[in-house]
Amino acid sequence: MKKYLLPEGGQFYKANLHCHTTCSDGKLSPEEIKEAYMAKGYSVVAYTDHFLLVPHGELTDENFLALNGVELDNGQNISVHKYKKTCHMCFIALDPDNTAQVCYHHEKYVRGNMLSYRDKVRVDESIPDFERNYDPECISEMMRIGRERGFFVTYNHPTWSMEHYGDYSRYENMHAMEIYNHSSGAAGYEDYDPQVYDHLLRQGKRIYCLATDDNHNGKPFDHPCCDSFGGFTMIKADKLEYKTITDALVKGNFYASQGPLIHDLWIEDGKLHVTTSAAEKIVLTTGNRRLSTVTRAKGKTLKSASFQVLPDDVYVRITVMDKYGKHANTNAYFVDELL
Repeated sequence: MKKYLLPEGGQFYKANLHCHTTCSDGKLSPEEIKEAYMAKGYSVVAYTDHFLLVPHGELTDENFLALNGVELDNGQNISVHKYKKTCHMCFIALDPDNTAQVCYHHEKYVRGNMLSYRDKVRVDESIPDFERNYDPECISEMMRIGRERGFFVTYNHPTWSMEHYGDYSRYENMHAMEIYNHSSGAAGYEDYDPQVYDHLLRQGKRIYCLATDDNHNGKPFDHPCCDSFGGFTMIKADKLEYKTITDALVKGNFYASQGPLIHDLWIEDGKLHVTTSAAEKIVLTTGNRRLSTVTRAKGKTLKSASFQVLPDDVYVRITVMDKYGKHANTNAYFVDELL
């Protein structure tokens, strides 16, 4: 029986799920972000400014969807920034009316020009101030609260954050992690992190992977270190409506990319099939040491591959690499749900 892992119907919507504007430390206004991203073929932007959730529903129209969100951090209590380990998380509201601040404190954790927005955010005053400690228990609790209060929770840029296996392996309750963060990449950090994704998956964490910009736009769009348009998530859904798109996120109906496209992904008779844009190689990664690669033959075009899925693979995921060395990554699919 043929089972589509990316839905057979609907269409792909190009999304940036991590974005900063002049509402925090970004250089472009929310309106300028909409204009710039639409010009590059994007339909969805999650506005995830630091510290405070500032909704931008007024930007949504029939061709563009503004998702409400916020990026929160929880870092070591040391003064020298270059030595400081930190955990950053995005919280994307699953419902357009969910605009209440999550893990809020009336006196702490808000810095810079976001202080001027403090009286504009919605706070549930019945909830006590949330105190942050840089430890796995507190970070996992922040993620749990986010999920409980109706947010899609992501773990961001582990390399830039200077976190390692002993840190992120103890985090619970995330929906997804950033397998690629373009702002970090543009700054010179190696924040394409498939190994971190596999670390978490091999622990049994059934999470998704995203590619995002995390754009602040400190460089012009034509600058080689511009942090826009380098990491995106392709969401497959029936229509461009808030709940339809966020339902697709929760269900994992998307893939992450730096450039290559994935058109179809399905399993049939124990084989995983994928069709793509032009690729140099297509790789199957599993939950054990088994790996399988299809490489483009000289003078040929590679746009599809098929791989046998074995009962002891634990999970399977596909990576597509193009001639520029850029990657597209599917989410992981656990074998006990496939076979």
